[in-house]
Amino acid sequence: MNLNRRHFIVAAFASLAALNRAAAAERWKSLPATPPPVAGRSARAQVNGISLYYVELGEGSPVVFLHGGLSNSDYFNLQVPEVARRHRVILVDSRGHGRSTRNAQPFGYDLMTDDVVALLDHLQIPRAAIIGWSDGAIIGLDMAMRHPDRVSRVFAFGANTQTSGLKPDVDKDPTFAQFIARAKTEYERLSPTPGEFDQFLHQIEKMWETQPNWTDDQLRAIRVPVLIADGQYDEGIKREHTEYMAATIPGAGLLILPNVSHFAFLQDPVLFNAALLDFLEG
Repeated sequence: MNLNRRHFIVAAFASLAALNRAAAAERWKSLPATPPPVAGRSARAQVNGISLYYVELGEGSPVVFLHGGLSNSDYFNLQVPEVARRHRVILVDSRGHGRSTRNAQPFGYDLMTDDVVALLDHLQIPRAAIIGWSDGAIIGLDMAMRHPDRVSRVFAFGANTQTSGLKPDVDKDPTFAQFIARAKTEYERLSPTPGEFDQFLHQIEKMWETQPNWTDDQLRAIRVPVLIADGQYDEGIKREHTEYMAATIPGAGLLILPNVSHFAFLQDPVLFNAALLDFLEG
C-alpha cells in the first residue's frame, strides 16, 4: 500500500465473490457477538498507579492492539490470530476497561497513551506498530505525536482528533445503544470493580465531551506511516472529519470500508483483516 499518496479509498476490497449480497447490504446495522478470548500469555503490568492487563502471542515485529472506549481487548480476537502468524501481538485492556484497574486520575488520552508507553517499557519493546479502534486509534495517533520514537506505524480505525468530528446523538443510534448495553454486561463480568459501570461510563463520556482537540499543526507533526480508516456507515464519526484527518497528517492514507460501520472488525472480519494485513506488510 503506497502511503505517499495523500488520499486513497480502497474500493477493491468492496466485493468478495463468496459474500451474499443481501446480507452484505445490511451488515453495517448488525453487532455480531464479541469473540471469545484467544489462547495467549496473559499477564499484568503495574504502570502509572494501575494494573494493566495484557495478552501476548506470536513472534516477530511487535504489534499492539488498542480497543475502543467502554470495550475490552476481546473485540479484536477475529484479527489477532491472523496477525500473530507473522508478528508478536500484544493485546491490551486500557485502564479501567476489561480486566485492567483504574485509579482516581481522570480519564484522558495522554494518560492512556502513557500507559501504553509504560507497557512497552515493561516488555522491553523499543518500538511497535499500533492497531487502534476508536479511542484506541486516538491513543495511537497521540503516541505518534508525543512518542514518535516508540511507534513504527498506526492503523487508526474510527478515530476523531477533535470533538467536533463526532456525530450528535450517537448514543441514540440503535447499534451503538446495543453496544453500550453489551459493554455494561461485559464490564460486570470482567472488571475488578464490577459494580461501578455507571461511574465508569460517566467518566468516559466526560472525556469524550472534551477530548481530543488537536490542532492542524499537531497533526502535521506526525511523521510515521498512518492509515486513517473507517466504515462507510460509522455511527459516530463524521465522514468529512475522517477525510480531514487523512488530508492533514503528512502522507496519511484514507480507507473507507464498504457496508460496515464503527464495528467493521466484527461485521466483516475478512475485509477488515485484508486491509489491516496489507497495511502492516506495506
